[in-house]
Amino acid sequence: MVHKQTKRPVVLVALILSMFMAAIEGTIVATAMPNIVSDLGGFTLYSWVFSSFLLMQAVTTMVYGKLADLFGRKPIFVIGVIIFLIGSLLCGLAESMTALVVFRLIQGIGAGAIHPIVTTIVGDMYNLEERAKVQGYLASVWGISSVAGPLLGGMIVQYVDWAWIFWMNIPLGLIGLACVVLFFHEKVDKEKKTIDYLGTSFFFIAISALIIVFVQAGTNWAWLSPETLGLLGLFVIGISLFIWQEKRCAAPMMPLSLWKNKLMVIANIATLLSGMIILGLSSFLPTYVQGVMGESAIVAGFTLSTLSIGWPISSTIAGHLVLRIGFRKTAFLGGIALFAGTFLFFLLDADKGPVYAGFSSFVVGVGMGLTSTTFIVAIQNSVSWQARGSATSLNMFMRIIGSAIGTALLGGILNLRLQQYYQQQAADDMPNIDAVLNEGMRETLSPDTLALMQDGLAHAFHTVFFGLFLIGIVTFIILWFFPKGTVPNK
Repeated sequence: MVHKQTKRPVVLVALILSMFMAAIEGTIVATAMPNIVSDLGGFTLYSWVFSSFLLMQAVTTMVYGKLADLFGRKPIFVIGVIIFLIGSLLCGLAESMTALVVFRLIQGIGAGAIHPIVTTIVGDMYNLEERAKVQGYLASVWGISSVAGPLLGGMIVQYVDWAWIFWMNIPLGLIGLACVVLFFHEKVDKEKKTIDYLGTSFFFIAISALIIVFVQAGTNWAWLSPETLGLLGLFVIGISLFIWQEKRCAAPMMPLSLWKNKLMVIANIATLLSGMIILGLSSFLPTYVQGVMGESAIVAGFTLSTLSIGWPISSTIAGHLVLRIGFRKTAFLGGIALFAGTFLFFLLDADKGPVYAGFSSFVVGVGMGLTSTTFIVAIQNSVSWQARGSATSLNMFMRIIGSAIGTALLGGILNLRLQQYYQQQAADDMPNIDAVLNEGMRETLSPDTLALMQDGLAHAFHTVFFGLFLIGIVTFIILWFFPKGTVPNK
């Protein structure tokens, strides 16, 4: 429980700084990667610079949530931020791509604590009316970091050195850390704590195996390769042992009772699906705008940045709506926006241009803001203090897993449809798509080759956008089952 001596405004600023630090890390690195690769080499490990961070964030999020319920939010937040800052320091000092991937793993271990614990502390500090608004502000941090990340990354790379992309976290993290340590006070039960080490180990093994499959399969491994099937088998065994352990453990890492709560189940499935939509768009829309529409990287960035404008605006609105019309109606409005936005992408073609694509992104952003804020406030309001950390972390975890599934699934569809198209066109071998995305190289291609490649991309992306629309439909249907009358206690 939060102590009355807590200085809420100061702690909130510290939490927002910490959230911004962890959120921007996902986007700021992308701009710097060409410079990092030219300095360190190791292009084959390119995707692992992102994936290693995501992997450790995913597998530790649930663990930190449970630890926060056992030992209090403050010590777990402090540990997470310190690990994140150590990882950031080491990333800037990396002298090889392998070292950078390892240091990004360390960064990810720390990042796994920051987002769920920040959201949980806000849930503790504020009552329902305040919480709905403040969670909207926190969601805005994600939107702002999405826009600011690539821009800030580009400026740092151009005027300073790529190492500062990681080192800039250190002053932000230290300010956040100091304010939480000094001004956040909580009362934690003194009873003896037991940690579910066995359940945590099974969970770690299972989710690590699953995410490695999502990263490697379809690109470096075939979906039916021994490596892919072996890791999927390990995931099934690991998750089965995890469920068995959670049922028999006195203090489980993930209380299975959370899955008996209908609101929790619907919110988490919808969060998984919306995670697939958001990462699917972030990964593929810029490529479509550059490759098929033939626009510049700046224009491609604009079409995605509108999503980051729609999200924080609607998150703030959602904070007010849940108090007026309830959780169910607000979530349903978000479902309508996700349905409409993904339908607009299904109708997208090169002739409609980047403004249409940007507007469609904005609509999806509105849907994300309305649903994500509503879900987190509804979840925190439906559980006790003792389960709030686990419940919040579970929702964050579902978004991360959805992101990983979305990228892998839609990426696999894209590659498959491209290959099929070029085989149908009797092309000798699959053309180098990179040439279409590079403005300079694009000019060296013959008109016939360029037309073939752009047609192939348009064909493949139409299937990807149809996939996004199907996910939008399923999310909309799921939200019909959101529990009625969910405007609960304050």
